[in-house]
Amino acid sequence: MNNNNITIIGIAGGTCSGKTYITNQLIDYFGENNISVIRLDSYYFDLSHLSMIDREKTNFDHPSSLDFQLLKNHILKFKKNINITIPIYNYKKHIRTKKYRKLSKTKILIIEGILTLYNQEIRDLISLKVFLDIPSKTRKNLRLERDVIERARNNNSILKQYNKTVKPMYSKFVYPTKVYANIIIKENSVYNNAFNILSKQIKLILNNNEDKK
Repeated sequence: MNNNNITIIGIAGGTCSGKTYITNQLIDYFGENNISVIRLDSYYFDLSHLSMIDREKTNFDHPSSLDFQLLKNHILKFKKNINITIPIYNYKKHIRTKKYRKLSKTKILIIEGILTLYNQEIRDLISLKVFLDIPSKTRKNLRLERDVIERARNNNSILKQYNKTVKPMYSKFVYPTKVYANIIIKENSVYNNAFNILSKQIKLILNNNEDKK
């Protein structure tokens, strides 16, 4: 596999817009032998040097909370077929664990996260840019459900964070990146519509790669 046969797809959008769900659906459908994934949330800076009180003050919806340089280095290595190890982040403790996830070489790499299209150096490495433009109310309700179940938080703390950082950071940093997208998916039925749209694109990419052999 040479560099020309690797296509990078970036999937962005607000919190709980369906990025992870759609990515998992595509991997289930096409197989891990065809698609690898980098989740932007894995690249939060390690805050182990701070007290828990100070860690919880961090604005995780601000671009400064993410290590874009490490992400860029990993993408460039992936394109050169060099093995990379992705950090595994502990969202409850706000630290990088000592464990890593190895990324397999595939024809397609999906990068997904709210700020996937924010950093220009990352954006320039992405071939197909996707933005899931889902209504705020829908995303807010899903965020409440997710954080209670997956991150052991209560409704009050979730709503406080949502109103203080998630919503304003979306307006300031996430939503403006929609202008860079090649594909914008707006419907409420994103879980079906996005899969149909992106699976067609991936089939074209894979077929095109086969034709070049």
